[in-house]
Amino acid sequence: MSVSSQNSNQVSAIVPARNEEGVIGACVESLAGQAEIGEILVVDDQSTDETAAIVREKLTTVPQLRLLETKELPQGWVGKNHAVWLGAREAKGEWLLFTDADAVHNRGSAANALAVAAKENAVMVSFSPEQVTETWYEKSLIPYVYCRLGRKFSFSEVNDAGKSAAAANGQFLMIRRDVYEAVGGHASVAGKVLEDLALAKRVKGAKYRIWFGNGKGIVRVRMYRTFGAMWEGWKKNLYPLMGESSEAIGKEFVRALGPIFATLILAITIGWLAESVLTACGILALGFIWISFSYNGELKRNQFPASLICYGIPGRLLFAGVLWDSYRSHKSGRLAWKGREYPVGTPGASK
Repeated sequence: MSVSSQNSNQVSAIVPARNEEGVIGACVESLAGQAEIGEILVVDDQSTDETAAIVREKLTTVPQLRLLETKELPQGWVGKNHAVWLGAREAKGEWLLFTDADAVHNRGSAANALAVAAKENAVMVSFSPEQVTETWYEKSLIPYVYCRLGRKFSFSEVNDAGKSAAAANGQFLMIRRDVYEAVGGHASVAGKVLEDLALAKRVKGAKYRIWFGNGKGIVRVRMYRTFGAMWEGWKKNLYPLMGESSEAIGKEFVRALGPIFATLILAITIGWLAESVLTACGILALGFIWISFSYNGELKRNQFPASLICYGIPGRLLFAGVLWDSYRSHKSGRLAWKGREYPVGTPGASK
């Protein structure tokens, strides 16, 4: 199915926001400066902070901005999915750009997406945003997770119309409106924890072309600003992202912790045979250096700076910890996210 020619200002940006007072202003400003975006719809999802007030202040200076508010969350819906669905129903554009409140768009992000759509004859274009990390725990866990995702969801396979692989990132997901409606929109994935992945599967399954790529230089996000928020966010997402089966999760544990345990066992064994603590420490140091530098190839492939290699080992440990917690939570039957609790089957909202 082909993509028809589009008017360059027919993009509706839809931003779900629940307690996003620290970031919503920058997101709106980054969208407001783009000629291709005809309207910006911020959907306040029952925030208890100043999110709505900040958006109202900007209504006078950003004429294309609109503020919508959700009411009671319907049974079976995830909060984010319900919010963006309400926004899509109010949107007037031929293209719908779903983006998160913590996303900051470089000038021309919408133009870039439209250009890709035209070049690739795609009805859905999604960028995996550049990840901004400031604290040690962000630098440890987030790059490691995205390196694993880069292996599981290859851009080349997703973009190959002849393969069934499908993926997208809800932090920047632009879709042609008629296609969105044809596949049922977010109502068709109302209770999905990974609504972006589920929507991409529906679009590609309907034989439309999708395109997924790296968003470095186009859009950036700082996903989590506290350790607790980061842990809770990946706790709800990692289990389904990593395969949603005991076998797949087991393989991820081995991949993350195997090199560390192997190094420890080797260091202890050689140190014991040599009767030398110094030898054991030397083997341990060499092993950890090897683990760290072997991480560099993954970082480079996913366009992360090489300076993050020193976070490779804590990244593996954090990944294993939160993956185990994610596995247990999904198996227990309930997940929590942003002050809401969901039964598994309609688990917590995606980021």
